[in-house]
Amino acid sequence: MGKRRRELDKLSHDWYVLNAKHRVSQQQLPNTAPKSAHKHRSYTLKGPAQVLTQTEYFGAPRGSLMVPPQSTAFTDTSNTVTFNYEALLDSDDSEDHDSAIYNDHLAETSLKVISSRRNRHLGDHPLLTWMEEWDHFLLELVRMEGRSDFTLQETCRGSAGCPNAPEFRCEDCLESSTGMANISKTLTCRILGCNFNLDTPPGEHCSNPSLIHTDFILLDINGVHNVVLCFCECQTAQSRTTQLLRMRWFPATTLELKTAATFRLLHNFHILSFESKASTFEYWQTLAHLTNNTGLNPPKDRYNALLWMATQHGACAVLCPACLQPGKNLPNGWEDTPSEDRWKYSLFLTIDANFCLACKNVSSDKVDPGLNKGWAYFVEEKAFKKFLHDTGKQPQEKSSCASHNAVNLAKTKNSRGLAATGAGTVNCSRHNMKRPCGVGDLQKGERYINMDYLFFSTLQYSKDVVALNMSYDIACQWSKHIWDHMATYPCQMHVERGTKDFVFLVPKFHLPAHVAFCQVTYSHNLIKGMGRTDGEAPEHGWANINPVATSTREMGPGSRCDTLDDHFGDFNWKKVTNFHISLFRKLVAAVPQRDQHLADFNDFNDTLVAEQPEEVTRWKLAIEGWEADRLQTNPFEVTTTSEFVSYGDGIHKEAEDLEHGLNYSLHTEVSPSVLISSGIEIEDQQCRLEREYGALGAHPTDLQLTKLQERSNALQHKIEKWCKVQVLYMPTVVRVHIFNTASTINSREEKPHEVKLWLPSQLKGASNEFCEERVCRYEWELRQAQAFDALNDLYNQLRGQRANTRAAAVLTKVELSIKTDAEQYCRAWTALVVLGDILQEHNWGNDLPKLEAEHAHGVTTGDREGETVLADALRVEWCKSRARAYRWMEEVELLQEEMRRVCAFFDWHAAWWKDQASRRIGLDVAESEGIGAYAKRQAAIRIMMRDNCLKKWHPITASLPGPEVVVP
Repeated sequence: MGKRRRELDKLSHDWYVLNAKHRVSQQQLPNTAPKSAHKHRSYTLKGPAQVLTQTEYFGAPRGSLMVPPQSTAFTDTSNTVTFNYEALLDSDDSEDHDSAIYNDHLAETSLKVISSRRNRHLGDHPLLTWMEEWDHFLLELVRMEGRSDFTLQETCRGSAGCPNAPEFRCEDCLESSTGMANISKTLTCRILGCNFNLDTPPGEHCSNPSLIHTDFILLDINGVHNVVLCFCECQTAQSRTTQLLRMRWFPATTLELKTAATFRLLHNFHILSFESKASTFEYWQTLAHLTNNTGLNPPKDRYNALLWMATQHGACAVLCPACLQPGKNLPNGWEDTPSEDRWKYSLFLTIDANFCLACKNVSSDKVDPGLNKGWAYFVEEKAFKKFLHDTGKQPQEKSSCASHNAVNLAKTKNSRGLAATGAGTVNCSRHNMKRPCGVGDLQKGERYINMDYLFFSTLQYSKDVVALNMSYDIACQWSKHIWDHMATYPCQMHVERGTKDFVFLVPKFHLPAHVAFCQVTYSHNLIKGMGRTDGEAPEHGWANINPVATSTREMGPGSRCDTLDDHFGDFNWKKVTNFHISLFRKLVAAVPQRDQHLADFNDFNDTLVAEQPEEVTRWKLAIEGWEADRLQTNPFEVTTTSEFVSYGDGIHKEAEDLEHGLNYSLHTEVSPSVLISSGIEIEDQQCRLEREYGALGAHPTDLQLTKLQERSNALQHKIEKWCKVQVLYMPTVVRVHIFNTASTINSREEKPHEVKLWLPSQLKGASNEFCEERVCRYEWELRQAQAFDALNDLYNQLRGQRANTRAAAVLTKVELSIKTDAEQYCRAWTALVVLGDILQEHNWGNDLPKLEAEHAHGVTTGDREGETVLADALRVEWCKSRARAYRWMEEVELLQEEMRRVCAFFDWHAAWWKDQASRRIGLDVAESEGIGAYAKRQAAIRIMMRDNCLKKWHPITASLPGPEVVVP
């Protein structure tokens, strides 16, 4: 309905303009000119079934129906009859022709209103037509970096009467040349009679202006404005698009110039979208309310136009200055570095997927093409999708490690109605920056074929790198067949393996979910050259991009990729501009950590060398051999294990009963086994809280007391909920609670860690109350599991050295762990003694003997099996202590090297920009000057960033051993 009404309004408006021109011409004609009266009736649609009729009478000259060979007025290419306003005004034929002309005019222009559908043309997709002219737009934008139209002028014409030479471009003058700042909100520019004369210096008027738009819409940061435009129609005038660009107005389309936005508005929206993640619709709503917040006279809807203009801002990849960039920030001869120091020149990458970045199937690449075409972070879409289509479905190998959903459930991801279920990315894992051509869509979960493509695609920008550390949360599975998969990819994406060292790792946060073998094989903490890299860089960056997902989910494929590329570029650029702070803070924190861990290891090592010099020498040779060749035996792997009996038959029986429909639970959510399991867990939390209260000094801080009180409150709520369910399965516990309450009525209130839980073993041992055998059986099995786990931890914690003050820092932590495990074992053993009498279980003591005080102490003598277990655990602890010290030493060296790279990269980038200043030829003077000014400004920015880094880093780098960070 709104569209039909606009068409009728335009029809009425055109006829009134014609009538106005006619009256002006009538005033210039002799009074004897023939006249005729005409009746004009207009129809305006006000709503459903609401039509407003208006009738007017006016005089018009006699005209004739003319069909000129070419007409610039009103043309319909589907008919041979053309309506010409000037022909009507200048004709002197009969009155019948007047009516015929008007009727033909109504018939021709009304076709658009009554037609239910119209043929689509290029104007429906302004982005497609704009892409043909983006080089022209780019030249105009760069042209304005210089003096533009003032290049060949002797005096400044930025303002009327200025006599100075045009040597500087004042942004305050030129950027605010729209003249909108002082216009009242209640009066539009059109009402005030403000006309904008394009392609004309200030204070002058074009001799051949053309009144094209009497209702042009201009979007500025203070609202939406209706303006009157006068394009220059002189013989030397530029195109109308160019005239708008040189006015610093960005047109919404190159076909029908009806809407434009000021450069400062687009820049304002650009930065605002980065910082607040505001969508284009939200920004349009802001402009609309700034224009009129009463709802009485809302501005015309230009949301789609703003969306097109905001989309036409592409981005290229921002490289990481701190990563290896061969030919840009590496010293001469870095390829010949000895193998023991080669780790300093390793590239750290990490892969991850984000399923929040899903995209609905609402458009196509043909209707909504992308602008970047693989020039930024997203891979080139056509080649990517063609490869996926040609390759077809490939089987996804199941995980042989833990049950990784990313591997096992890759094909089960729901993709109904989605063009993409998420996005995969390749990041630099030390600085969390997106890699060029390292982002791509996931069509059906996190499949290997998608992630492999991104990996090989981004490696094309690092072909000269000789060492690469690759982190992925499923690296243990993904790395198995990665080189076999490479053969199926295009030849230009292949990587030369023979001359490169590849190390595959699992991020630190994801590693505990893997099996024990993976934890010592793919750990950042244990492998040489990793520093303190954690591999979790993408996880930190998702918080920045996820707020954009609600907007990009509804976009077409091209707009979505361009928007995400833009946000990734902003995120990278912020990282680059913050390197002088981030690297400084990391180095300041790393130096004391290095010193502390190095001192701890030296004390620990000196103690062991004094007691077991041959063992330490053997361990050192083993770990150095493994670092040189990781196919050798891993010294971090425990080679001896204890054989424990199986347990849990009763709990398995409960699961089988549930499968057969037998449910003995008295609570909808808590079964007997869950009740006992959670009770034992609460008991462990009580012991932990009691230790924390005992560790408080004589004068605890308010913060310490507050944290303990918060944990006490949380534990109290958990105990209360557990006790309510306990009554269902152990009703006799009610009498015990009543008796204890009566006996302690005058005593102080119990703290949460002092509350007696009255588990079956405690109930029978203290009050001789009856408890159901099934519940006792559950506790028996869970206590066995608890005892075996505690005993296993004790085996791993017991050390074979005496308490020596030189190893106090290491031993203090070890002794605390031993004490904790011993207490847990004793609690489990005590409960087993009581439950064994109830359940007539008497043969468990051989596997779980009573733990005496002298047992939980470091020993150097004993039986052969005990010596082997302790020696094995001691070797692993020595290797880990050495690894901690070495990783912090590497971190300090890596940070110093990264600081040097950043300064070298800024130097190279500044020189590169200076070379671009004179690279293009065949341009006019203004365009060449604009390109030169832009390139030199970029070079100056890099030099200032380099100097800022050197100034910030000098105090700490000068105090450290090794080469100081200086200008390369």
